Amino acid sequence: MIERTDNITIERKHSHVEICLHQDVGFNGKTTGFERYEFVHNALPEISFAQIDLSTTFLGRKIGAPFMISSMTGGYSAASRLNQRLAEAAEHFRIPLGVGSMRQALENASYRESFSIVRKYAPSVQIFANIGAPEVARGLSREEISTMLDMLEADGLIVHLNPAQELFQPEGNTDFRHVLEQLGNITATIPVPVIAKEVGCGISKSAAHKLLQAGVKVIDVAGAGGISWQKVEEVRYTRQFGQESRFSLEALDELLNWGIPTAQCLAAMNELKNEFPEHAGFEVVASGGISSGIDIAKSLVLGARIAASAGQILKALHAENLEKTIETWLNDLRAVMFLSGAATIEQLRNKHLFIKP
Repeated sequence: MIERTDNITIERKHSHVEICLHQDVGFNGKTTGFERYEFVHNALPEISFAQIDLSTTFLGRKIGAPFMISSMTGGYSAASRLNQRLAEAAEHFRIPLGVGSMRQALENASYRESFSIVRKYAPSVQIFANIGAPEVARGLSREEISTMLDMLEADGLIVHLNPAQELFQPEGNTDFRHVLEQLGNITATIPVPVIAKEVGCGISKSAAHKLLQAGVKVIDVAGAGGISWQKVEEVRYTRQFGQESRFSLEALDELLNWGIPTAQCLAAMNELKNEFPEHAGFEVVASGGISSGIDIAKSLVLGARIAASAGQILKALHAENLEKTIETWLNDLRAVMFLSGAATIEQLRNKHLFIKP
């Protein structure tokens, strides 16, 4: 059962959003890796830009574009408005949406509306519930799982894996024992697919293989190159205790920038599919530093089913240009498709990238 730590969880959710918007919490010197790749220009595209089709499928459902609004927030009063706006955008573009960690909704019913509101404003798109690996590891009851899924009429459950974040979090839970065992129990009993997602440090080939064996259907690599949640929690630790890090200065820079770049994660997922044909059907989400439609396009060629973003979308939401940002990214994607001669997303997947000299 989830322990009652209501005030801590609510404060944490507030501060996460504030820090991500106003502090420099990106990786130092470590990028997504997408900048290493370029498309091959097609001087004879033989397609009409106006007829380019961005629609595709995710988990068997047709969606308007290969993009997902990734998990961000929920569980405090101001989150209702944020999630309403995200849901409106998801519905407008006919794209999937993940909510933030629903731990608070299991601790206390006070702010459940901040999660359930997304279904009201996004009635026709895929919506995914979300809970952390530490909560899974300690064991979730059937009632708790049903509460999360029913609250959203959810199309799936995201389990976020965040050991580095928990390590740096002032009140973090670093007991990750039994995650796979408990995850297997969940995938075997719930009626919707489970997505395993990192939060910015990436998922390796060996970790992904174990997750697939536990019954996970989608791997969201959430690689390094976007927000460093170690840095977010380090800011919170410093504020809370008024002192420097618990770790040595010699180690701190590497720990704060710990993680596998997103493009490298995608390459590992392709290797996994080739080495284990029995798992070849799993779908991949590319997230972690996605910041344009070109990143989305490169993700698809590198093996992702769709791409996803949270950090840049949160900033666009705060700046009140959410729909404009997403539309701009989709225009980027259309431009890449036109210049490489791909009229559909499936044709784009078959294009080639070369590594810059």
